[in-house]
Amino acid sequence: MEKYLVEGNISVKAALMANRRTVYEIYVDEKKKDKDTHFILTQANMRNVPIHKIAREQIEELAQGKTHGGLIGFVGERQYQTIEEMNDPFYAIAEGIEDPFNFGYICRCLYAAGCNGLIVPQRNYSTAVTTVTKSSAGASEYINLIVSDDIPALVSKLKKQGLPLYCAMRKDAISYTQANYAQGFVLAFGGEKRGLSKQLLALSDQNIYIPYANDFKNALNGASAAGILAFEAFRQRSDKR
Repeated sequence: MEKYLVEGNISVKAALMANRRTVYEIYVDEKKKDKDTHFILTQANMRNVPIHKIAREQIEELAQGKTHGGLIGFVGERQYQTIEEMNDPFYAIAEGIEDPFNFGYICRCLYAAGCNGLIVPQRNYSTAVTTVTKSSAGASEYINLIVSDDIPALVSKLKKQGLPLYCAMRKDAISYTQANYAQGFVLAFGGEKRGLSKQLLALSDQNIYIPYANDFKNALNGASAAGILAFEAFRQRSDKR
């Protein structure tokens, strides 16, 4: 049975409240008495999660970092969602994201902007739980994650359902503000090193780009691009409603 470590109030709370994985046990500093911790422990008790109140030094030995704040948990594998479960589709594809911190930041941006399905390849950073939950401020637990071993085939299926694919790619592109996100759509962006694959770009209905204020030639990182694009989609969808 594989167990993963989550550290800090935000990560432990997200693992509990999102109900996306089993929380096996929680370790808490026996002197930790704040309101947020009390809420977390109450929720853990309601779910019959074992709670171990131990000395801070013992938590230091179990933790990976120094930012746990006296609370850690051990959790199981992430449960994934399917396209068939989704409504009001605002899907995103993160391709070629190599850094788990960046992946966590992307989850945070997308979830905050209302993305209801992040499509990722089989090789993704969902097993780097400690880093991803912390960098995403727990959003990686709440956002719907859809794992696919053939993302182009999945996109083709979505396109047949009438969902356009917008690819973050400067060639033959329009400004991201000119694209129509008011209806269902799929938004694809890649890592700053490799960008998007040729297979996905071949399926693009419209390439979009983020205009710069100067002649800076380098790409934004995945999290920055995800935040800009996703919140424009949020703005348009909010105006529609």
